[in-house]
Amino acid sequence: MKRILGLDLGTNSIGWALVNEAETKEEKSSIVKLGVRVNPLTVDEQQNFEKGKSITTNADRTLKRGMRRNLQRFKLRRDNLIEVLKENNIITDDSVLTENGNHTTFETLRLRAKAVTDEISLQEFARVLLMINKKRGYKSSRKAKSTDEGQLIDGMEVAKHLYDNDLTPGQFVFQLLAQGKKHIPDFYRSDLQNEFDKIWNFQKQFYTDILTDELKEKLIGKNDKQTWAICQEPFEIIGIKREGKRDEQRKENYLWRVDSLSHKLDLERLAIVFQEINKQINNASGYLGNISDRSKELFFNRQTVGQYLISKLNEDAHFSLKNKVFYRQDYLDEFETIWEKQSQYHNELTSELKKEIRDIVIFYQRPLKSQKGLISVCELEGKLIEIDSDGKKKKMTIGPKVCPKSSPIFQEFKIWQILNNIQVSGKIIPHTTTDLFGTETDYVYGKRFLNQEEKEILFEELNVKEKLSKSEVLKLLFKNASELDLNYKSIDGNKTNATLFGIYQKIIELSGHGEYDFSKLPANKSMEIVEQIFSGLGYKTEILRFDSNLEGVEFEQQAAYQFWHLLYSAEDDSSAMGNEKLVNKITQLFGFEKEYAKILANVVFQPEYGSLSTKAIRKILPYLKDGLDYSVACEYAGYRHSKKSLTKEEIDNKVLKDNLELLPRNSLRNPVVEKILNQMVNVVNSVIDTYGKPDEIRIELARELKKSAKEREEMVQTINKSTAEHEKYRKILQTEFGIQNVSRNDIIRYKLYLELESNGFKTLYSNTYIPQEKLFSKEFDIEHIIPQAKLFDDSFSNKTIEARTVNIEKSNLTAYDYVKGKYDEKYVEDYKNRVEKLYSDGKISKTKYKKLLTEEKDIPSGFIERDLRDSQYIAKKAREILEEIVKFVVPTTGSVTDRLREDWQLVDMMKELNWNKYNKLGLTEVVEDKDGRRIYKIKDWTKRNDHRHHAMDALTIAFTKHSYIQYLNNLNARVQKGVEDYIDLDMVEFRDLDKKDRSSAVYAIERKELYRDSHGKLRFIPPMPLEEFRSEAKRHLENTLISIKAKNKVVTRNLNRAKNNVTSEIITKNGDKKTVKGQLALTPRGQLHNETVYGKIKQYATKEEKVGGNFDADKVMMVANQLYRNALMNRLKEFNNDPKKAFTGKNSLDKNPVYLNEMQTEKVPLKVKLVYFEDAYTIRKPITPDLKIDKVIDSGIRKILEDRLKEFDGDAKKAFSNLEENPIYLNKEKGITIKRVKIKGVSNATALHDKCDHYGDLILDEEGKTQPTDFVSTSNNHHVAIYRKPVLNKNGEVKTDEDGNVVYELDEKVVSFFEATSRVNMGLPIIDKDYKKDEGWQFLFTMKQNEYFVFPRYETIVDEEGNERQIKTFDPKEIDLMNPDNYALISPNLFRVQSMSKVMYGNNTVRDYIFRHHLETVVSNNIKGITYQQFKSLSFINDIIKVRVNHIGQIVFVGEY
Repeated sequence: MKRILGLDLGTNSIGWALVNEAETKEEKSSIVKLGVRVNPLTVDEQQNFEKGKSITTNADRTLKRGMRRNLQRFKLRRDNLIEVLKENNIITDDSVLTENGNHTTFETLRLRAKAVTDEISLQEFARVLLMINKKRGYKSSRKAKSTDEGQLIDGMEVAKHLYDNDLTPGQFVFQLLAQGKKHIPDFYRSDLQNEFDKIWNFQKQFYTDILTDELKEKLIGKNDKQTWAICQEPFEIIGIKREGKRDEQRKENYLWRVDSLSHKLDLERLAIVFQEINKQINNASGYLGNISDRSKELFFNRQTVGQYLISKLNEDAHFSLKNKVFYRQDYLDEFETIWEKQSQYHNELTSELKKEIRDIVIFYQRPLKSQKGLISVCELEGKLIEIDSDGKKKKMTIGPKVCPKSSPIFQEFKIWQILNNIQVSGKIIPHTTTDLFGTETDYVYGKRFLNQEEKEILFEELNVKEKLSKSEVLKLLFKNASELDLNYKSIDGNKTNATLFGIYQKIIELSGHGEYDFSKLPANKSMEIVEQIFSGLGYKTEILRFDSNLEGVEFEQQAAYQFWHLLYSAEDDSSAMGNEKLVNKITQLFGFEKEYAKILANVVFQPEYGSLSTKAIRKILPYLKDGLDYSVACEYAGYRHSKKSLTKEEIDNKVLKDNLELLPRNSLRNPVVEKILNQMVNVVNSVIDTYGKPDEIRIELARELKKSAKEREEMVQTINKSTAEHEKYRKILQTEFGIQNVSRNDIIRYKLYLELESNGFKTLYSNTYIPQEKLFSKEFDIEHIIPQAKLFDDSFSNKTIEARTVNIEKSNLTAYDYVKGKYDEKYVEDYKNRVEKLYSDGKISKTKYKKLLTEEKDIPSGFIERDLRDSQYIAKKAREILEEIVKFVVPTTGSVTDRLREDWQLVDMMKELNWNKYNKLGLTEVVEDKDGRRIYKIKDWTKRNDHRHHAMDALTIAFTKHSYIQYLNNLNARVQKGVEDYIDLDMVEFRDLDKKDRSSAVYAIERKELYRDSHGKLRFIPPMPLEEFRSEAKRHLENTLISIKAKNKVVTRNLNRAKNNVTSEIITKNGDKKTVKGQLALTPRGQLHNETVYGKIKQYATKEEKVGGNFDADKVMMVANQLYRNALMNRLKEFNNDPKKAFTGKNSLDKNPVYLNEMQTEKVPLKVKLVYFEDAYTIRKPITPDLKIDKVIDSGIRKILEDRLKEFDGDAKKAFSNLEENPIYLNKEKGITIKRVKIKGVSNATALHDKCDHYGDLILDEEGKTQPTDFVSTSNNHHVAIYRKPVLNKNGEVKTDEDGNVVYELDEKVVSFFEATSRVNMGLPIIDKDYKKDEGWQFLFTMKQNEYFVFPRYETIVDEEGNERQIKTFDPKEIDLMNPDNYALISPNLFRVQSMSKVMYGNNTVRDYIFRHHLETVVSNNIKGITYQQFKSLSFINDIIKVRVNHIGQIVFVGEY
């Protein structure tokens, strides 16, 4: 008997099944236990993973942490600066370093501008330094480029030339082109804008009606395509047919720009001029372009940063200083200018002090920390060692680091890896026929790898190209390319060389040596051109040829390697552009002129790393170049590339672990993958601890886990497209075909029908016309092109529609074999033409096209094998982990599981398990399909609504023998030639067998593992008799309790070892206390509060409320109507201010009205309007189309926005977009616009700080109390603590019953994650069991999200008298909850906490507790009491019992834990 663990590994769940599998006829298979572990991912985590996004869950936190660090560093610089100023007697402790009083808003800025030319006091000078310290300017980083930011412009010399010679950029470039020069320099945006304005103003005299201010506004900020589109209508553009080459056209464009300043231009040429200028402006725009532009203004106006900013404020009092950033050098220049001037007046300002403040305090920037420690160690050269750290044994991997992917050696290695895996198929296999000269002339259909000569030809081409498409590769290598196919859609080339050759192409063009497109030229031609031109220009041509065969130091000293390494590893310098040193090195070492060296210095290579070191690659590459497979090449190089390559003896002798170890935090590249694998480890360990170690593990990964990030992204896009397409077809089938219950097969049939449109809706084999009305009749079938008996392929590309009679006649033949055997040669040719036409018209895929023309002898094997590839990281890692505890890990795939589930009649198991509960509620239906068959359905339900479907899949996986996969993978080898007894069907790899043995093995499996059902169809024999198997599976599923990961942890204790000057006390795993170096930090395990910070105001609020026992004096004073208020107050006084006596019982207003006059004709209504102040939490929001105007606080601004919306007929997108060009004015005369408004935010919030003035002193209110400020919403609750408390009477005394016992009632305390974290930081327990203990409160238990509770069950019955009443049919207090035999009874009544909230609205409490049934994946059916429970009060608390469910679905604790 073999014990098997089956695992169904998904992104947020793990289904598992432990079974005993019979190995002999005497043994009997059995099910031990089934289970499901759910690991909830956040919505963002799951969507990002499925879409293939590389951003980690920590990326946003890292960004925020970076912002906090920057703020902290600024504060440290500020504190250091103040300390230095005090030490040098520049300021004292009493010095005022901030603006103080009215009209001083920009006082420091004015002092900053004044300090350049006039004396200011030392205290004022200190304020100026503090201001410069706050913003130090932009320092370029050559490796952090963003297209959104635009580009830095280093063109001061060009700008000076334009200024001195009164030229526009267009005139200057035209002069350069006329001199035969090719290089066009970068221009500042302001110079280009000035040219645009000059041309516009001159041409406006000729086109007054066209060149309007409105049109000019539209053109601002537009790119070349947008400019052309905007000009097209008013300019009435037809389209000039341009003559000449690109160089000539470019020169003509600049000629028109020159002419447009002095002559009238026709509108079409003028549009081209505006288009070209806007294109250049757009390239120079963005954040970095604006910095360059402002820096240029400083230079020409001879201003400092302070002078520039104050001049702008003097021009426009509403000028915004926000984001007006300059180069770091501009701030340094200003610092120098101010210091030199003020040192003339103050002897304290020495050169030593200047150096200290400038270099050590304000402008000090430490070098970036090396991140080399984060680079992985080579997986082949790395060694695992054990080290002693603080008395603990730790394992670590040492060895050479992995190679950057941009390295020339890695690029070559990657290409050769692919070359050795390329297979070409088609008429490619040489036939034995020979001509007179002995040359083989005939080829037959087949598949082969490339020969060495073909690989070398292809390598030469790929070595300078970014990639080659399938058709480009085939045309390069073969004459009959159109008849052939590859197993790659495209092949990646040398991306590093492709990037460099793109730059070489630009340098050659700019230097006037011609225009080339190296991506379209043959590689040898590109190399020849570059080598010839570079040699003539005196550049070092050795950089073009990298030789991977060089040994020792020669390898690293070769020019090509050094050139790449210089460009890749160069760090930023202190120059304005950040790369001046690099530019100089490129010029000195390799001979490039400075203007071209600048282009090379801006290159950015791919930043990723491979998985091997340069050392390992250099060892393996020679064998790859000899044509060896990667794994064989590794062996020749002395490496074992895969743990799966162990021999049988090594497998038998392998030392297995008793349990799996959890992956260390952040040990994997993707935290989602780390979560999934760690949950798998927990489940497997729990199974081992409870049931013992399995002999074998069989695993299936969800399809998204087997795919790369790019494949996952493509899969999501395909699914989204198919979903929309299928919905469209569903509507067509309902309306045009009258099919009410459209099935998946109906949609497939309709799609196959549409494929035949260009064939006149005639079938392909028999050319039979399909009338639309008979499409869904029994006359036509969905037919497998290659029969499933020959190829396990149920994909859309293996299906077509054919007449049923033809389908029966075709039997187990391929489509092509059937047509060839039944019809003559002419008909076969017509058939091929029909297929060819469908393919050329784009109606069928290339895969279907090939299947329609495939003969039986050409049927491919290994169909499933492709889906079992372990090429993706998670698949390899999962297998690697599991192989540490068992000798065999067998991967299977979804298609195999689907087939076995069908053969073993498990398809409808989930529906059967759920039928009764939905049927009782009338949520089932029986529908007839088009063939009159009765189909039982649960409305709006699928098996995926029940978590147990993962366990059912795991059960199928557990019983999936390796031989089943081998059989389905090699159906084309099914030939009845007898059974070879010597073949071990479970152990042998079929790909290692020859064709004869493979046929024998497949037939042997068929005889041993399959049978024919009553319809003659081959089915896999179930692990036990079918009915018994289904019955056992159902019993175990009914006893399955879903395990879900609860969110219990609040903080993680981390030791910051960088802070060695402090020590901390930690608790070891053994519970001992230990003192260690470093600072112990508590890191919250979640978001403390929402990001938004709110303000707080008091505002009037109104509501209607029924007069009752809560209307005390304070509440009566809130009544809006004065007459009502006075009358109610009088009634209250009559009863000694006791509201219960005054307004309830016989004195309630409906029984004893409160009259307003003596005639008693008017009285206070039962409900009165109350007016009161309430706290409103507000936030400033930009005006956007999605702004909710009714939430705007200021009524005047709200009115302006409402009027604006009316002006645009209620179209918010038009009304509130593009506010820069179409502003909303608060005061049009003064030019004051509204861009942001204050709106109402959340109803409840917590203060982060107390209000302080700009000196940092607390601002107290009239009563001397602090004033909370900076409010945040702590909406993510951590837990609710449930208590029982004594009931108090109206006098505040504890109530007792007749026997003198205290009367209790339930209450709760909702604790947010923010509060829970605060309690940990203060050293308090997270759960406050002593809360209000002095008032008699008693702690009962807590409720956290995903914690489990067992509920009682009530059913409504009709008694003998016909009255309905509820009886308790299940009471959790009367059953042993920890007995697994009771799980089937417990399961329908086990719920987990989904959400919990308690909100106070005035004096009213609004509660909302929602519990989801443990089996339900979604609460879409809204069946209260079945799929979920919802409560608005605490009345349910007394009847429920809290339980703890472990990783494998066992109740291990009852009550609070």
